[in-house]
Amino acid sequence: MKKSIKTTEAIFPMPVLMVATYNDDGSVDVMNAAWGTMLERNEVLLNLTETHKTVKNIKKRKSFTVSIADAKHVVEADYFGVVSANNTADKFEKSGLSATKSKLVDAPIINEFPVCLECEFIEIENCGVVGKVVNVSAEESVLTKGQVDVEKLEAIAFDPYTHGYYQVSKRVGNAFKDGLKLKK
Repeated sequence: MKKSIKTTEAIFPMPVLMVATYNDDGSVDVMNAAWGTMLERNEVLLNLTETHKTVKNIKKRKSFTVSIADAKHVVEADYFGVVSANNTADKFEKSGLSATKSKLVDAPIINEFPVCLECEFIEIENCGVVGKVVNVSAEESVLTKGQVDVEKLEAIAFDPYTHGYYQVSKRVGNAFKDGLKLKK
């Protein structure tokens, strides 16, 4: 029997996404955003409020990047979520990570995170920031036959119930195939 529990803010798991922009002075700004998803094949939706410095930067620069956080960088990923760029000017420098300017959008690519979506800002809707994905890049170390290999990526997910991070890595089935066993 199911038991009613305290309402939480999300469905598990939630991706741990690093959203990066440039500040007015050209320094790197990164925030941790667990409330994000693909809106269309080439569009992302980030459920962010305009109080975030990152959102203000996105609106000014008209672009941003979204990186998938991995288990190797859980400390840095969490740091980007607990420290606000509104209060800490040198937030990115304190992380010890490095960035490279995207060749396609006016935003930084965080070098240590293995997968990055480079996005052009489309609009802010009621549910957040919408961006068009113009390029996806991945380190060769996380690819198998030219595709991102989730086991190699070691992506992390946020658990809103216990406020934990969990590594997403074990394949348990085949989408669009396993269910066909029940189709007769």
